[in-house]
Amino acid sequence: MIDMIEKEDPVISEEEAAQYDRQIRLWGLDAQKRLRGSRVLLAGLGGLGAEVAKNLILAGVKGLTLLDHEQVSEESCRAQFLVPVSAQGQNRAQASLERGQNLNPMVKVHADQDRVEDKPDDFFLQFDAVCLTGCSRDLMVRVDRLCSQHNIKVFCGDVYGYYGYMFSNLGQEHNYVEEKPKRVKPTGTSNDGPEAKKAKVDPNETTMVKKTASFCTLKEALEVDWTTEKAKAGMKRTPVDYFLLQVLLKFRTDKGRDPDPQAFPEDSQLLRQIRDDVLEALAVSSDLLNDDFISYCFSEMSPVCAVVGGVLGQEVVKALSQRDPPHRNFFFFDGRKGNGMVDYFGPN
Repeated sequence: MIDMIEKEDPVISEEEAAQYDRQIRLWGLDAQKRLRGSRVLLAGLGGLGAEVAKNLILAGVKGLTLLDHEQVSEESCRAQFLVPVSAQGQNRAQASLERGQNLNPMVKVHADQDRVEDKPDDFFLQFDAVCLTGCSRDLMVRVDRLCSQHNIKVFCGDVYGYYGYMFSNLGQEHNYVEEKPKRVKPTGTSNDGPEAKKAKVDPNETTMVKKTASFCTLKEALEVDWTTEKAKAGMKRTPVDYFLLQVLLKFRTDKGRDPDPQAFPEDSQLLRQIRDDVLEALAVSSDLLNDDFISYCFSEMSPVCAVVGGVLGQEVVKALSQRDPPHRNFFFFDGRKGNGMVDYFGPN
């Protein structure tokens, strides 16, 4: 059995202080120390995985394990900048190792060519955070449940054409600090009027405020009961991307892959059928998702990977450094509209 990581107080060397100078100025030495002491597992080295890997390596985590059993294909080279074109046919994790390590020699980057589905529970317990991309719904639910029981941060994400999402579960009690403008006590007397008695905000001074956020499991987030009056009342404010995600995860479960441009006619028809089945099972209107989405959810698009990977990497950094409020608990990005949305799904 793999032992759990013993938390230590990482020491930032002079070389690291120079390397991370701008980051330390931004979020402080304590936050950088927490990053420096964190080990992260990243499963799935597609276009999104490459973006997340880059961001975590540059941020300065202690170690990053790249886990992927698939081989480099011509399509993966289009969105995956860590693998050279000459690496086609090689394992994606191994092919990403050299360029990933060159981004920051101070981070220990390791490649693992096993299937994530074959990893025993003990494997995941050696990490402070686990990030899953390109995984099945059942696997994500399994790993999320396991990590929740051991206070390990969990992140999931995917890109489908113009669409992308990320999910985070930081546990029932995630503590962090947020920088706020300092409020100055009033100095006026009773004769100066009511305005003089109010506390003033000094934009030149800030203070750190300790806060706590609570998260639910992925299973709870995906199994919202839409027949309740509360859920029905909030339907108009619910992003349609949530239901699109349900459809695409069901497609992956049924076919063992994502929609393939080479099989566009067949996969388009299957997406329509899965859309109808999923919305009916959720007891929501079939009008929520029209057929337009089908033409825009094939392959990983590099610009969408960059946006979602930037947000996902940022959320991992924030969670591990315990600095700034986290996104709770979904982020959806629609490349057609060029906008993103954060929303919470699950029990309050």
